[in-house]
Amino acid sequence: MKRITTILAAALLAVAAVSCAKNIDDSGESGKEPVSISGKVQGVWESGSVIEVTDHVNVPEGQSLTIEEGVQVIFSEKGAGANHAPIEFTVNGKLYVKGSAEKPVLFSVAEELRKDSNIFNEDAMWGGIVATESCEEMLISHAIIEYTGGQVIEGSPAATNGIYTAGDDAYPQITLTRMDGRYVITDNVIRNGWSDGIYVIGGNVIISGNTFAANGYDGAEAVNVKAGSVVDVAGNIMFSPNTNGLKLSSSGQSVERHQAKVAAYNNTVINAGWRRDGEKGGSIYVEKNALVTVVNNLMVNCKFRAMTPKYTSPDDPEKGYDDDSVIDYNYYASGSQKSSIVFDEESGVAFAWQGYNYDHSSYNPEVDLHSTLAVEADGKDPLFVNFDINSVSLTEYVYDASWDFHLKEGSPALVSTAASVEPYFAVNGLTVGSETYLSPALKPYCGAFGK
Repeated sequence: MKRITTILAAALLAVAAVSCAKNIDDSGESGKEPVSISGKVQGVWESGSVIEVTDHVNVPEGQSLTIEEGVQVIFSEKGAGANHAPIEFTVNGKLYVKGSAEKPVLFSVAEELRKDSNIFNEDAMWGGIVATESCEEMLISHAIIEYTGGQVIEGSPAATNGIYTAGDDAYPQITLTRMDGRYVITDNVIRNGWSDGIYVIGGNVIISGNTFAANGYDGAEAVNVKAGSVVDVAGNIMFSPNTNGLKLSSSGQSVERHQAKVAAYNNTVINAGWRRDGEKGGSIYVEKNALVTVVNNLMVNCKFRAMTPKYTSPDDPEKGYDDDSVIDYNYYASGSQKSSIVFDEESGVAFAWQGYNYDHSSYNPEVDLHSTLAVEADGKDPLFVNFDINSVSLTEYVYDASWDFHLKEGSPALVSTAASVEPYFAVNGLTVGSETYLSPALKPYCGAFGK
C-alpha cells in the first residue's frame, strides 16, 4: 500500500537546513572515511557517508541511487577531463535523496571553498544535477545544494545529451526534462548558483517548502518553467534571485510538447531583480502562452510586480499569455531603501514601490487588480518575525539563517481573499518510489508562512 505524504511549507526546517551547511550532523563529523567516486553510480549511499566526486557521475538508465540522511557529496573544483569541465551529476535512472531536517544531505564543494566570496566564482563550482529524458522519477528532500553553475563546455554530458549548448549555457542547480517524469523537490536549501535554481524543461513537478538564495549571477531565476511542464510551486522562500523568483513560460510549445501549466501560490519573494539590468524581471514573470494561477504570493522589496505581456495570441504560443490565467490577490511590500544599482537609461527604477508602479512595457494593467500594492514606503510592511524590510540592501544576496519569515500577529499579509485554488497535485499527488506526495493546499494568507 502506498503511504500518502503531505508536503508542508516548513520555515523552521528550511532555516535549520541553512544553518547545517557546514555541520552535516549534530557533531559536525560524518564518522566515516571519504570514498572517491566517478562514472556510474547506483545502490545506496548510507547515512553519514562522505562521497568525494572526482569526475562526472551518472545514475544509469534502469538503475536507481538512494542517498540517505547526513550524506556529504563533495565535488572537486578541479573539474573533469583535460578541459576541467564542471562536474555534472547526471540522472538517467532514478534518484532518491532522503535527508532529514536534522541531517540534510549536502551537495557542495570542499569546505574551505564555501565562503561568501565564492558564491559566484566559477572556479569553485560544480555542474549541478541533470535529470535526462530517461529519468522517470526523482525525489530531492531535505538537501542543501550549493556552489553550482559552472559553464557548459564541449564534452560536458549535458551538451553531449543535447540539453544545453556548449559555450552558451551555465548549469542550473537542478534540471528536469522528461515530460511525463515525476519530480518532487521539497524542503531543501538551493543557493549560491550561477544560473537557475530549478530549470523545468518538462515534467510533473512539486516544488514546495524550499529556501532559494543567491540564484543567478547575471541572469536566471529561482524557478524557471518551460513548455512540457505541469508544476505546483508553493510555500517557498526566494531571496535575491538575479531576475525573478518565478519565470513561467510556455516557450518551446509544440504539437509534441504541451503548454506549460503552473500553480504558484503562497511563495515569499524578496529582493528579486535588482542585480539584473534594464526592465527584465523583478518578481514573477509570465509569458509565451503559459497557463498560470499566481495568487497569495508575498513580494518584498522586488524590482517590479508580477508581469505579463500586454497582448495575447492564442494561435501563436510564442507570443502573449493564456488569458485564462489568474494573477491576482498578491501582496507587494516596499521598504525605504534605494538600490545601489540604477539603470537611468532604461527604467530608472531605484525603489521597490517605484518599480511596482512603473509603466512597464511588459505589464498588463488588467491583471493583479485585487492585490495589495505599495505605492511608496507607506506602511505595507508585512511584519515578519525577524526580517527588517528597511535595513537589508536591495542588492544583498547573502542569506542570513537567523531571518524568520513567519508573520507577526496583526500582519496585513495574514488575510487574503483569493478564491479557492486547486493545485495540480493536491488530490492525486505524484508517486515517486513507494510514496505518493501531495502539494500543499492554498493557505488563506500571502507568503510562505503564516504566524
